[in-house]
Amino acid sequence: MIESLLVANRGEIARRIIRTAKRLGIRAIAVHSEADADLPFVVEADEAVLIGPPNPALSYRNTEAILAAAKATGARAIHPGYGFLSENAEFARTVEASGLVWVGPDADAITAMGDKINARNLMAAAGVPVAPGTTDPAADLDAAVTAAAEIGYPVMVKAAAGGGGMGMGVAVDEAALRTEYDKVRAFAERMFGDGSVLIERYFPRVRHVEVQILGLADGRVVALGERECSVQRRNQKLVEESPSPAVSPELRSRLLAAAVRAGEAVGYRNAGTVECLLVPRQPGSEDDGPGSEDFFFLEMNTRLQVEHPVTEYVYGIDLVEEQLRVASGLAPTFDPDALTPGGHAIEMRINAEDPKRFLPGPGVIRTWVEPTGEGVRVDSGYTEGNTVTPFYDSLLAKLIVSGATRDEVLERARVAVAAFQIEGPKNNVPFFAELLENEEFRSGAYDTGIVSRMR
Repeated sequence: MIESLLVANRGEIARRIIRTAKRLGIRAIAVHSEADADLPFVVEADEAVLIGPPNPALSYRNTEAILAAAKATGARAIHPGYGFLSENAEFARTVEASGLVWVGPDADAITAMGDKINARNLMAAAGVPVAPGTTDPAADLDAAVTAAAEIGYPVMVKAAAGGGGMGMGVAVDEAALRTEYDKVRAFAERMFGDGSVLIERYFPRVRHVEVQILGLADGRVVALGERECSVQRRNQKLVEESPSPAVSPELRSRLLAAAVRAGEAVGYRNAGTVECLLVPRQPGSEDDGPGSEDFFFLEMNTRLQVEHPVTEYVYGIDLVEEQLRVASGLAPTFDPDALTPGGHAIEMRINAEDPKRFLPGPGVIRTWVEPTGEGVRVDSGYTEGNTVTPFYDSLLAKLIVSGATRDEVLERARVAVAAFQIEGPKNNVPFFAELLENEEFRSGAYDTGIVSRMR
């Protein structure tokens, strides 16, 4: 096992990685910006290094500063967490070229899955279902119009290099497509430095379901169940649960098998997530019964996901520990041939944003009281007295609730949400109290439009 680990991230995910590293006897090293000097992850690390000002480009995305910190502290490995440089293939290559261990998939896998069009084509070749769409970027507006006519409206206009719900637009007809194409292309060039755009069929009533995979040190790829991620605002997740209330045993078997094929197609190692859309088959089709839904590959996240704790509960493993074992060339702590899920878990993302319009609301945390109790876990990045700045993502903490059944988890979640006290910055805790009383959500029969219907 590696003996020292630099965590190239911040907030709750840095704190969570540090916790596992220290449990395993690994020296945990934090890097931080000037704005984050007092946050818990900095205090709890064995060693911490200031790497720059609040601007992420000059700190958490600053490759030279991170590698200098690794050299100065004698770090043996780097864990990127999620966001920032976690899916930057060039950073992964640079880390390994520096003689350090990269805790993540290799750079070639990151590159292969980072471009949505290339990823779609690779998955189709591997027998993974993909939605009708372009196999090459729509070079110009005329090409986009031609493609959309062949695919059929409505269509999704997507930035090929995008991710995290950014760089997407829906067009219901040609007039809307002309507007969305220019908008998405300009956004993609500004945000990702790549204006490539793909066009694919848009399904208005879908569920967003993803599969956790783990590429082992011996070359095998295993699937650790699915997560339901359909509670979203602006295409960004707010709630995740496992197992999905929409997935039957038969559908689960097909989903997990496809996810394993996806990982094998790129020789995947370490933790990753295969994201899919679940689309009901048309009534009257050959098989339109429960579990017969069509599913289509959406994208692959070549990193640890925000929502990984729900999988940890259902499978009884520590995914960060498994990542570190793969990176160290060690076998997993579990038997890959005897994976047995059990129980249910739900995660709610506690953000510094108002609960109605979901607009960011930074500020000083005057009160911070986390819920406790059986089946309740809080992965937090802040505590009382900390300042939530406008420089980074609005995620404050993740409230994870587990239990034997979904009904038990829902009741525990209601109690936990009521007990979570945050004063100072705006926060979305009241939204979760509302969601947990929502009949559509409680029934499990919801889709990606649930937040829009609530608001």
